[in-house]
Amino acid sequence: MTDQPAKDQDNANRISLSEAITSRRSVRNFDSAVHITHDELLGMLDEAARAPSSVNMQPWRFLIVESEEARKKLLPLMRLNKRQTRDASDLIVIFGDLECYRKAEEIYGQAAERGILPRLMAKAQLAAIVPAYRKFTREKMTRVVHIDSSLMAMQLMLVAREHGYDTNPIGGFEEDRIAETFGLDPNRYVPVIILAVGKAAKPGHESYRLPARELIWWNDAHGTEPGQGEEKERL
Repeated sequence: MTDQPAKDQDNANRISLSEAITSRRSVRNFDSAVHITHDELLGMLDEAARAPSSVNMQPWRFLIVESEEARKKLLPLMRLNKRQTRDASDLIVIFGDLECYRKAEEIYGQAAERGILPRLMAKAQLAAIVPAYRKFTREKMTRVVHIDSSLMAMQLMLVAREHGYDTNPIGGFEEDRIAETFGLDPNRYVPVIILAVGKAAKPGHESYRLPARELIWWNDAHGTEPGQGEEKERL
């Protein structure tokens, strides 16, 4: 039976998406006494996995590093960010699955079963998508799963912030060793990013962001730097 008062309290504590975006910081000091429950972490991952992906293949895979033993295995692979590795509630190593098409039948089968797609359409899409993905070069497939998994990772950081947690995206680690260290097939699973998740012990630093106006070409660059083109009002 669902604990409705607890769920209502959780919803009351959550902040808006706009607040999550503007208050998100890359936190480097986590409160090591705070632990996220498996149920809450799974809920956040399910929310984040609503992110878009190419032909809905959802190639992201998660290695959750939470135990002391697992942290000791991860620490030597981190170039920096040692403190986060020790103190964050969880380290989420996000991998891209180069054989994500193995889940295609389940994804499209469930879509047909639930009435999201007509069965004939699901069958036709499967027949087109799986052979195409199998023919991709490793380089092309790596690019696809990196883009898709990065979209999910950004969404996960915002979901975590909505839940009252903080994150630190980490890219400085031994990419060529991490899969094998944790018993994964390095030929199939490519590391994309590591997210440290937990409660901030110290707030993350604010940073200056360039305004969009300085980064835009309107319709044509004309050989100029971004922000130097003419902006015309729409009638």
